[in-house]
Amino acid sequence: MLYAIIATDVANSLDNRLAARPAHLARLEQLKTEGRLILAGPHPAVDSNDPGAAGFTGSLVVAEFDSLAAAESWAAADPYRTAGVYGEVQVKPFKLVLP
Repeated sequence: MLYAIIATDVANSLDNRLAARPAHLARLEQLKTEGRLILAGPHPAVDSNDPGAAGFTGSLVVAEFDSLAAAESWAAADPYRTAGVYGEVQVKPFKLVLP
């Protein structure tokens, strides 16, 4: 089943986010290689693809996992979480309708 991982950054997370980004992307690449990643990306803090020093307010990942518990476990081990980038993370079942 698909699950949406909806994460919210803590204030002033940009430096920690940049430091943890390579490890974060490596985990997403693994999901992609396994054919389980539907989409992933950050929420810019301003209306721009390149928010610069404004940074990001969180992230969204939609991927396939065997269970809600498996998705929660994967999200808990995210380098952004362990680096203190994320203050809150929600994991919810997701039903893809379109496209």
